[in-house]
Amino acid sequence: MMDELELLKKDWSTREQKHPRLSYNDIYNMLFKRSTSIVKWIFIISIGELLLWTGLSLLTPKSSIEVLEKLGAIQFLWVTNIIHYLVFITFIYLFYKNYKTIKVTDSTKQLMVSIIKTRKTVKYFVIYNVVAFALILIFITLLYYIKSDVLLDIIAEQYGPVVETSSFLTYFFVIQVVFGLIMLGLLLLFYRLVYGILLRKLKKNHKELEKIEV
Repeated sequence: MMDELELLKKDWSTREQKHPRLSYNDIYNMLFKRSTSIVKWIFIISIGELLLWTGLSLLTPKSSIEVLEKLGAIQFLWVTNIIHYLVFITFIYLFYKNYKTIKVTDSTKQLMVSIIKTRKTVKYFVIYNVVAFALILIFITLLYYIKSDVLLDIIAEQYGPVVETSSFLTYFFVIQVVFGLIMLGLLLLFYRLVYGILLRKLKKNHKELEKIEV
């Protein structure tokens, strides 16, 4: 079943009609409203994502923080965390700026430029978050591996000495890598479902604008 935009396009392109033909502006306004709404949702979702990650970080068990302190990584992770939040907030500002820009767009070409700029910003945002998440996982895994003796001492303090250290460490790192890959996969799935859908809609709007601009 045709959606509202397709009906408008059909009415606009049909020359012989009983009713008055819809104008170029009718279709442009429809695409403008849709694009503005999408960019607004990208801005809102990014804020929600920041709040979600902040909430999850506050729920980090105290024992995990103590382990990182004993491994000598807590200061590095704190600095990394601060940098990450600064970059994240910068992207949110860019999303807000894109939204304010697209709201005052008054031509097809400007709207097309705004859509392209927004799509690029979102792509860079997704790439940054995925790469940052992967690098943190790699860093923590390497830290556990390099300081495996300290890790074994920590485990011995909490659960008792490990008898077969080599076998234990092998299982530990396999589980660590598998868990990390699962988390990375879930993150990619989240971005594909949420931002991916919005980007595809923006791309569709851009194609429709190209058609009416010709």
